[in-house]
Amino acid sequence: MQDLTFTTLLAVFEEIFGRGLFWAMVVAAAVVTLLYIFVLIRDRAVSWRKFLWAQLSMPIGAIAAVMFVQGVTRSGFSDIGGPIDVIVLLGVAAGGAIGMAILVYTVQSLFWRQTEDS
Repeated sequence: MQDLTFTTLLAVFEEIFGRGLFWAMVVAAAVVTLLYIFVLIRDRAVSWRKFLWAQLSMPIGAIAAVMFVQGVTRSGFSDIGGPIDVIVLLGVAAGGAIGMAILVYTVQSLFWRQTEDS
């Protein structure tokens, strides 16, 4: 692999997760992102109570993301071989935490309208 291009990354991710699962995750991420933008535009303000609950859900998202990747790749924590593996694992955890926070905030905003005091 001489060059790191966008198509190379797509091929690698499709190989890791499988074509169907990878594209399902891309579509799910796009839908949640669009709904999040919709909620922010609709409400015109951030509800700090919902934001707090979203932040409290972040550790669950981080753990879930790491366990998901470990399960999909059929590897375990004993397979971590060096610093780059730890960096990738921390990146997966950070992505899962941020994704969970966005998901929780969006779901709360879609199902429970903002009140005057929040």
